[in-house]
Amino acid sequence: MVVSALAPFLFLGKYGRKQIGITKPQKYNWLLIAFASGLGASILLYFLGEILYGSSFENWYVYIAKSYKIPPGIDPHNKAILFSIMALTGMTFSPIGEELFFRGIVHASFAKSMGEKKAAGVEGSAFALTHISHFGLVFINNQWSFVTTPTLIWVISMFLVSVLFYGCKKYSGSILGAIICHAGFNLGMIYTIFYPL
Repeated sequence: MVVSALAPFLFLGKYGRKQIGITKPQKYNWLLIAFASGLGASILLYFLGEILYGSSFENWYVYIAKSYKIPPGIDPHNKAILFSIMALTGMTFSPIGEELFFRGIVHASFAKSMGEKKAAGVEGSAFALTHISHFGLVFINNQWSFVTTPTLIWVISMFLVSVLFYGCKKYSGSILGAIICHAGFNLGMIYTIFYPL
């Protein structure tokens, strides 16, 4: 994530950074809309997982929660501290790094030759497929498995979330809209992992 976040500043000039969206937002109200949209999307994805798969490992948030290693029986105060740490890091590193890379560099690279909409499809597909690393190829009972239908739902969801991030970038006039939307999404996901699950 650090390399992705630094890449535009190391390899692009002022014009290149502007082309990928590193500019002052044109519509500040879209930053609030972006955050609320990301938060809402993650909560909807939580409910979809609960309805379809309950507390089984086929539920993407249940599987991802395993990587958080929340100690069983943790007291509420320490749980709140752990949640705060995880939320702060989750709302910072991947939103900045991934958005500068996918909605920034990848999108701008394809937009010149394909146009904005097709470029959003390309970077959205790449974003969705890379998120199979979070859920899809799962390690259960000491063996690797590929859970086809839940993975397909997860990848489609990540593609749609990517389109949402792109929309927030477009309507805010800055990549900051995508970063804030992504931060809202991650906050919602981390909250549902720590509390409702």
